[in-house]
Amino acid sequence: MSAKKTELDGSSTTNRLILQLRRTLASCSKSIDGKDFTQSQTSVSELVNFLDSISDAAVSEPENEVARTNALEILSEINIFLCSPTVDQEIIDAFSFELPKSVAKFAGVSPQCLEIADSIIDRFIKICSPRDMLSILCEGLDSPNKTVKAAAYICPLISGLSEVFLSIRRRHFEQIKAAVPVIVKVVNAISSESDYEDIELETLFDRVVKNAHSIQEVSMKLQEDGVNDKLRALLGLYILQILALVSVSPAHLPFVSRLVFFLPYCGVSYLGLITGSDVETMSCIVIGEGEDDFMSFSSHIYLGASLSVIWAQMYNEVAQAAKEDLGVVKTELQNNQIKRWQAIGMLKHIFSSVDLPWEFKRHAVDFLLYITSGDISNKLEEHNDCSPCMTSLFSALKAVTLIIIYTSDTVLRKNAFEALKRVLADIPNSLRFDILKALITNSDSSSMVAILLDLVRGEMHREIALRRSTGKNEVLEADNEAYQNTLFWSTSILELVESVLRPVKGGPPILPENGDAVLSALNLYRFVLMTESAGKTNDTGVLSKNNLQKAYKEWLIPLRVLVTGIVAENKSDNDQLAVDTVCALNPVELVLYRCIELVEEKLKHST
Repeated sequence: MSAKKTELDGSSTTNRLILQLRRTLASCSKSIDGKDFTQSQTSVSELVNFLDSISDAAVSEPENEVARTNALEILSEINIFLCSPTVDQEIIDAFSFELPKSVAKFAGVSPQCLEIADSIIDRFIKICSPRDMLSILCEGLDSPNKTVKAAAYICPLISGLSEVFLSIRRRHFEQIKAAVPVIVKVVNAISSESDYEDIELETLFDRVVKNAHSIQEVSMKLQEDGVNDKLRALLGLYILQILALVSVSPAHLPFVSRLVFFLPYCGVSYLGLITGSDVETMSCIVIGEGEDDFMSFSSHIYLGASLSVIWAQMYNEVAQAAKEDLGVVKTELQNNQIKRWQAIGMLKHIFSSVDLPWEFKRHAVDFLLYITSGDISNKLEEHNDCSPCMTSLFSALKAVTLIIIYTSDTVLRKNAFEALKRVLADIPNSLRFDILKALITNSDSSSMVAILLDLVRGEMHREIALRRSTGKNEVLEADNEAYQNTLFWSTSILELVESVLRPVKGGPPILPENGDAVLSALNLYRFVLMTESAGKTNDTGVLSKNNLQKAYKEWLIPLRVLVTGIVAENKSDNDQLAVDTVCALNPVELVLYRCIELVEEKLKHST
C-alpha cells in the first residue's frame, strides 16, 4: 500500500489529481453504503465540482496539453470505477443523477474524451432504470452549461437517449414523445449559432439521425393497437423538425438524404407534405390540445415539410432516398387548384424564413413557377372555395414581396415577381382585389406599394377590355361571368388611393421616402378618372361631387403644398441629396398637377 501511495504522491500533476479523485470516490461510496444521506449529497457535490474544474480547465485552454491529459486520465479513471464489478448498484444509482452531465462536459476536450463519455453514459443506461435515465438525460440537455462547448456537450447525452429509447419497457410512445421536444430545442439552439465548426455539427447531426433509427426500431417491434401508428407519426414530426434545423447549417446534404429515408416508413408522401395534409394527420395523432412543448416548434414542422420537397427539387438523390417522383407531384399540383393553393401556402414557410440560405428561396420560387406554369386559367374552378386558403395565400404572397424587396439576385427578383403575378391570377376574381388591397396596406416598402398599385391598374385595364367585349348595351347580372370579372371597378378603388395619398395617421404622405407609392397612386387615380369620364360611367364613384371635392381638398391640395415646399427648399441647395430629392419629386409633381386640373375641370361641370 505504501509503495502504491508513494507512486501516486509523486510530482506528476495528473497522479495527484487521480489520487484526489479516488479519495473523493471512496468518500462517496462510504457515505452511500452507510445510508448517510446528507453526507452522500455533500460527497457527490464535491465529486461533481472536482470533475467540472478539470473539464473547464481543459475546454477553456484547448492548447494546454497538461489540462487535456488530466481530463483524459480523470475521465478514464471514472470509467474504470463505474465498470468495476465491486461497485454496488446503489452507488451507481446515486451517481447516475449527476455524473452524466459532468462527464458530458469532457466531450469537447478531444475525440478520446467524447468516446469515454459515451461509454460512461452507456454504462449508466445499461444498469439503471431507463425511465430515470430518460429524465436525467433530458434534464442535462435542457440546461447546458454556458462555460462548455454546447455542441460537444450534448452529443453523448443525445446518443444516450438513442440507447434509452431501445431500453424502455412500457409506455414507449409517451416517454419518447416527452424527449423529442427537448432534443429539437437543443439542436435548434446549436444550429442557430454560427461559431461551430462543420465537424462539430456533423457529429451532432449524426447522433440526432441515430435517434430517428432508434425510434423506428422501437416502432417496428411494437404491434400494439395504435402505438405503432403513434410512433410512426411522432417519428415523422421529429424528422421534419430536424430537417428544418439541418437545412440552416452548412454541412447538411448527406444528413438530408438520411432523414428523408424515414418518410416512407412514416406513411407520408411528397404530395401530402407540400399540401400540408400529412402534417395535419401526424399532428392530430401526436399533439394533444395545449401541449406547448410541441406547438412551440410547429413552424419547424411545416418548414421541414416544405423543405423536404424543395430539397428533392435541388438534388435528385434526395427524391430517390424518399422514393418519390417529384415530376408526378408537380403535375398533380398543376392540375388541382385546391392542392395548388395549399402548396403555395406551405411554401410561405420557406419564403419567410430569415435563417435559410437564399438558395432555398430561389428553388422554392422555381417550384412555384413550375406548378403555376402553362394555361392554368383554363383549369380554374370558380366554384372552389378559396376562403380556407386565403390567410395562407396572403402570407405566401407577402413573403414573396419580401423576396422581391430584399434579394440582391436580379434573376430571383424577376422570377419572384412573375410568381407573384401568377399566384394572383390563380386566385378567384372575387377575392383577388381583397388580396391585393391587403398586400398594399400591409407593406412598408414604397416601391412595393407602387408595384402592387400598378398590378391593380393592370387588372382594371383587363376588366374594362372585357366589359367592352361584352357590348355596351348588355346588362351585367351578378352571376354573369363578365360581372364576375369586373369587380375592381368599385368604390374600393378610391379607398385604396386614399390609403396612400392620405395615410391612416392623417396628413399627406412622407416625401420623398414614399415617392414611388404616391406617384403610382396618382397615376391610378388619373386613370380611373379619365376612364370613367370617357366611358360616361361612375362605377367607382370617382365622378360624384362629394368624392371630387374630397380628393381635391383632402388629397391633392395638401399634397401640392407639401411637394412645392420641398422642391422650393431644395432647389437653392446644390448638394447631391437636394438634387436627388428634386429629381425624385419631378414626376410626382407633373402627375399631381394633371390630376388637379382634371378634378377642377370636373368640379366646374358637376351639379
